[in-house]
Amino acid sequence: MREKNGLLGLIITSALCVCIVALGALYISGNDYLSALQSESVNEYTVPAPLLPDEIIQNQSGEQSVTAGTSGSVLGKVTQSFITPYKSNTSYNRVYINNKTDVPINIQQLLKDKNPVDIRKNDEPQVLIMHTHATECFLTEDKEYYTDADLSRTTDNSKNMIAIGKIFADTLNSAGIKTIQDTTAHDYPSYSSSYARSKETVEKYLKQYPSIKVVIDVHRDSINSSDGTKTKPVIEINGKKAAQVMLVMGCGANISGHENWIKNLTFAVHYQQTLEVLYPGLARSIRLVNSRYNQNLTTGSILIEVGTDSNSFEEALYGATLASNALVSYLNTL
Repeated sequence: MREKNGLLGLIITSALCVCIVALGALYISGNDYLSALQSESVNEYTVPAPLLPDEIIQNQSGEQSVTAGTSGSVLGKVTQSFITPYKSNTSYNRVYINNKTDVPINIQQLLKDKNPVDIRKNDEPQVLIMHTHATECFLTEDKEYYTDADLSRTTDNSKNMIAIGKIFADTLNSAGIKTIQDTTAHDYPSYSSSYARSKETVEKYLKQYPSIKVVIDVHRDSINSSDGTKTKPVIEINGKKAAQVMLVMGCGANISGHENWIKNLTFAVHYQQTLEVLYPGLARSIRLVNSRYNQNLTTGSILIEVGTDSNSFEEALYGATLASNALVSYLNTL
């Protein structure tokens, strides 16, 4: 019995020694592992950034960076949204106006009024396409974020509003409506007084070509939230995403020198109606504000914004293509 107890004690003592040695090894190994982690740069340990694409990573300090294949540091998110025109404060028969003035607007009467523009298909210019803010541009691709490498303005005319305006000019000319496009960058190198400079340009063309009836100032919008998020207005038409467009019209009821503003609005509401008939939802509500935008120079002047700075260039081109097709359909009725 004593021999058995002695043997059992020896076994237990041996087992305890083995456990102590194993725990010691684990302790040393654990300390070595922690030391190894602490000696590495914290920036090398990254996790996917929430709500952003996989190519964007976030390091342990909380700062965002971009992996190879992208450029710049992430500044914020881009949200895609359909901006409905159907909740505007003034509407009638597929015409929607976001009236920012205190002047009541009777769309039904505007649609009944004689159109102030008479388009003729001959060798004389009928339409002028121009750009008060020519250097406005878009994202190069469809994505859910933007970086400090994404430009909001560029002098590259193949990527800015000149390229968008060319869509309108080419479409109209192809339809037999003689159109001129002015490519002056009135907002470069100085953004200040852009409208004063574009006014001089329009007056020059109207003097040289009295046949011009319609002046279209092509812009793009910008929609930003306080947290840095940008919104791009999009609608899918025929299985393809298009940037929504918006007509911006000046109300001259309380502004001197813009007495013919109602004629411009008459022209605009007919165009808006055509847009809605051909491409429902492509056009946001007409934005009517107390301003001129040089629309006092003719009775067929409009400002059209194609997308925002967070739309992709491809979406903007497609939106402009649809809007110019609708413009041809409209002008063909005049």
